[in-house]
Amino acid sequence: MSNLIKANDRFFIAGARGMAGSAICKALRKNRYGDTSMGGELLMPTRQELDLLDGEAVKNWYKINRPDIVILAAAKVGGIYANKTYPADFLLENLKIQTNVIEGAWKAGVRRLLFLGSSCIYPKFAEQPIKEDSLLTGALEPTNESYAIAKITGIKLCDSLRTQYGFDAISLMPTNLYGPGDNYHPQNCHVLPALIRRFHEAKHVGASSVTCWGTGAPLREFLHSEDLGEACVFVLENYKANKVEGDSNDNKKKSTSLLNVGSGEEVKISQLATQIAEVVQFEGKIYWDASMPDGTPRKNLDTNRLLQLGWKPKISLSAGIHQTYKDYLTSLEAK
Repeated sequence: MSNLIKANDRFFIAGARGMAGSAICKALRKNRYGDTSMGGELLMPTRQELDLLDGEAVKNWYKINRPDIVILAAAKVGGIYANKTYPADFLLENLKIQTNVIEGAWKAGVRRLLFLGSSCIYPKFAEQPIKEDSLLTGALEPTNESYAIAKITGIKLCDSLRTQYGFDAISLMPTNLYGPGDNYHPQNCHVLPALIRRFHEAKHVGASSVTCWGTGAPLREFLHSEDLGEACVFVLENYKANKVEGDSNDNKKKSTSLLNVGSGEEVKISQLATQIAEVVQFEGKIYWDASMPDGTPRKNLDTNRLLQLGWKPKISLSAGIHQTYKDYLTSLEAK
């Protein structure tokens, strides 16, 4: 326990039933937060109980429930296809969710807020590994620009409320997430769960090959959702951001409220596909459709700021893929 968050705090986890949100709830309980015997509570309203797109509903919910700590893990998410097909939805819905939850938390007197962003906020050709200071230094990847702009706006809203009003809001930028409870939708999911589904279905029907999008050349870093959950609790317990850093006459002063979180384990998409095929036991050939987009060529996060605080990931990509495939099989059995 720390003096930044307490055993008797009431935690509002927005998006608690998603992959990231459920992992955060698990980590909070593991670290003895939300224990009602100690006066704590985890507030995890469903979408039916609280529509985060409804500003008035969120405002009223804050008045009634009075959380001490807010973790914003709710977002409209998807892979390249979904982002390209529904850019307005990704921009509008995420802007509404973020504004309602973050502004509502500030107005309700919430003590600490943690906002979860995404590594896609950084420029497409940012210097690798990507430091937090790379934000807004170049053009974004076009295939997920709307989502990235929404997330950047959330970060800047947290920064602005901190600078102008002293609101204790911090932002954590995870690399590509995967794990139990992931989305396996055939068109709207991210690359790792998409490959799990593709290879499993190909094995099931006895297909001799699978064709994947792009060239397979891009490099990606993946973080297991349970490692993210532990990182969120660690940051809430240990990280006290400053308003700005640097000389008072420097017009390029940087906020220290932004932290990257990743695994430090980078893999080519083609290698990832091979690894997943082996786990699924698909023995056919893998082809690549170079006419389809690759996305950002490389996206490796510099996590030194967080590592220096004492946090480190625990779940390897290999172990995580095995666990996630088991979760996928369980989800099929439940249908």
